[in-house]
Amino acid sequence: MIPLSWYLVLSALLFSIGLFGVLARRNAVAILLGIELMLNAVNINLASFWRYGNPAQMGGQVFAIVVFAVAAAEVAVGLALIISIYRRRKTVLAEEIDLMKW
Repeated sequence: MIPLSWYLVLSALLFSIGLFGVLARRNAVAILLGIELMLNAVNINLASFWRYGNPAQMGGQVFAIVVFAVAAAEVAVGLALIISIYRRRKTVLAEEIDLMKW
């Protein structure tokens, strides 16, 4: 059986890669991919704590399904916004998207 700490290290590594992707990238699509990596790291944590905690209760799996639903909604809305901004501004660089500025 794989120890819980290995799952936590994998999750922390995946979350760190996602955080680096969000902070270091200029492309809005790459930022969305970084957010997805971070949400997947959360799902690994939820599933591993469920498995090593009390598997008779389904709380960890239910929370993971909720995170999957939130991630799917985030991708749908995020990509729709990025496509709309690209059609209007002809760019997806986060620094050049200043629609909220005067």
